[in-house]
Amino acid sequence: MNILIPAPLRSYTKTSRVDASGATLAAVLVELDHRFPGIRFRMIDEQDRIRRHIRVFVDGSQVFDLEHRLHGSEEILIVQALSGG
Repeated sequence: MNILIPAPLRSYTKTSRVDASGATLAAVLVELDHRFPGIRFRMIDEQDRIRRHIRVFVDGSQVFDLEHRLHGSEEILIVQALSGG
């Protein structure tokens, strides 16, 4: 699968796109964390949920569930929301 990495997380990957595999979104993020230690914690909280400021899209549709099933050919887009006051 092709995964698009947002600029704030590129300090881990050193690139805007990476490939990974897994049967679920959770498995893909675990693989990414094995390759790029610490990246999963930036996206997933202590309750094993996608952080409030992170959006994940699989083939253009937003996904909220880490157990979302994948088939292997999807494009995953990770978006980090901006906030401020």
